[in-house]
Amino acid sequence: MNGGLLVAGTTSDAGKSVVTAGICRWLVRQGVKVAPFKAQNMSLNSFVTREGAEIGRAQAMQAQACRIEPTAQMNPVLLKPGGEQSSQVVLLGKPVGELSARGYHGGRQQKLLGTVLECLAELRGTYDAVICEGAGSPAEINLRRTDIVNMGIARGARLPVLVVGDIDRGGVFASFFGTVALLSPEDQELVAGFLVNKFRGDVSLLEPGLDMLKDLTGRPTYGVLPFRHGLGIDEEDGLRVSLRGTVRESNVSPPVGEDVLRVAVCAIPLMSNFTDVDALAAEPGVVVRFVDRPEELADADLVVIPGTRGTVRALEWLRERGLADALVRRAAEGRPVLGICGGFQILGEHIEDEVESRRGHVDGLGVLPVRVRFAREKTLTRPQGEALGERVEGYEIHHGVADVMGGEPFLDGCRVEQTWGTHWHGSLESDGFRRAFLREVAAAAGRRFVPAPGTSFAALREEQLDRLGDLIEQHADTDALWRLIESGAPQGLPFIPPGAPA
Repeated sequence: MNGGLLVAGTTSDAGKSVVTAGICRWLVRQGVKVAPFKAQNMSLNSFVTREGAEIGRAQAMQAQACRIEPTAQMNPVLLKPGGEQSSQVVLLGKPVGELSARGYHGGRQQKLLGTVLECLAELRGTYDAVICEGAGSPAEINLRRTDIVNMGIARGARLPVLVVGDIDRGGVFASFFGTVALLSPEDQELVAGFLVNKFRGDVSLLEPGLDMLKDLTGRPTYGVLPFRHGLGIDEEDGLRVSLRGTVRESNVSPPVGEDVLRVAVCAIPLMSNFTDVDALAAEPGVVVRFVDRPEELADADLVVIPGTRGTVRALEWLRERGLADALVRRAAEGRPVLGICGGFQILGEHIEDEVESRRGHVDGLGVLPVRVRFAREKTLTRPQGEALGERVEGYEIHHGVADVMGGEPFLDGCRVEQTWGTHWHGSLESDGFRRAFLREVAAAAGRRFVPAPGTSFAALREEQLDRLGDLIEQHADTDALWRLIESGAPQGLPFIPPGAPA
């Protein structure tokens, strides 16, 4: 078998990442050797593979759904936004430069098509099936000429395309029809059908619309996935994170001890790897919220400054909003603060940056005895160590090199009283360390909080992926889906006018 499928979407956030992970988990439970693939990803949430390559966290999670190690081939092009107009381009896991959106789409992107097709061919030669994820919508007609992630890759590799639509947003039938009708005849012949995501209610009420959609397009709907809480895997686009209160859907289990523990995450600009706090949100009795005002720090037992692709910009933002002064006061009072990667750098004495912001010397908050110099070469590692008497694993993604001049050693950073700083992402996923850290925080905050002794973050991730696999197995036409993956798009699919403009 040398099967493949492209999961496209009517919009961003239609559920492509989740559906791709669900199909991967369903297939691997059937004994299929399967891998994920996304030709081009725009994300501030990234991961480091064992060989030291940087890829999107969504693809790392999809690899986990496949029960395999992630590799750079699974996400050959990663774009890390540095603002509204430019991104760092990461090719095969290594940064190769900064480009404006116009510069990238104006020529550089199309030149990468050969590279991404080679990566896909390599995966297809190794695995029985490769489930590919698109980006945004395949009907973005302004970008079709240089597209390498939607119909460009589908055409290049002759992949059947399944279009996912989020019915919870409304307008899903129009979105399905319009997506197909805006594609060229050559693109349309690969669009095999549709998958409805996040449906609430009685499916029988939806079926007449699905029948009409098939009559209009000649394409079936391969399944209707019901709305389920807590199924989002690692989010991709840090630019679009809103202050939506409790992070995702935090664990609603009651605390083991008498008190809950409140965690406030500063929603700094260009947040990267804010998924670090998911492990905290998974703990019973821990409430995690994003905040952007100093008064919101007052009742927090722990404040987290997460990573960012714009350390100097984030530092200025904290000062403009009064959060910087609140953080300095908090540290002086001995109330817990944790800085991760860019957040760690912000807590230091000063930053020399001729790489990211090119602002030269910038004073930090001066809470930790650390001086940071930005290097052109990016650090990409998977460190292991010990802290608070527990083994810790993590990953590092940063240009800033920290010179630690005092304090108590903490991972690769330091600790001064109840202020902690480290470059290690993912450290809180180490269960023993997370529990030890939360006990320290609770003691410093005067909370009678007790970490749950049996919480396994890895096991919770596995349960989540199994739930995604269950959704596909129970609510999709898996026989038809299997035929699609194995044999490609059906022949003779009708053309829906008007097609793509000339």
